[in-house]
Amino acid sequence: MIIPVHSFLLKRLPWAGAFGVLLSLGTAQVAHSQTWMVSTTAQIKLGVLDKYGQLGPYTATFIVHSEKTGKDYYLTKELAKGQTGVDVLFPTDPSDPQYFKAETGEAASAIPGRYTWECRVKGVKAVGGRFTFPEVANDITVVNK
Repeated sequence: MIIPVHSFLLKRLPWAGAFGVLLSLGTAQVAHSQTWMVSTTAQIKLGVLDKYGQLGPYTATFIVHSEKTGKDYYLTKELAKGQTGVDVLFPTDPSDPQYFKAETGEAASAIPGRYTWECRVKGVKAVGGRFTFPEVANDITVVNK
């Protein structure tokens, strides 16, 4: 916003011109570059389902093995009566009370590489498989006005 300074003020008040210039400088817009915060997280959804609901309540223990590090990560879910299945995400956020962790308590992370997994129901392997975590990266575009 520019405030006009009339010529009669400049004659009567010599400091009015300087004041008007200062006002116009103080309201000039400053250009800022745009900064983005970005994150990419890879997760794998694993699940088990008692298709016909014949087992009743059961314990499902998911075990994920990293071929790269050789570590195993565990997550146990208790399924109540009427609950036939469960899906879990690997890796689970460590702030979640139930998260994938090694026997040492170390939380699992999405390290790129090959993994195998299995789910044990009542101590017996029910299902299993394998997956690969890709390398992920973030690209940032700066938007100029």
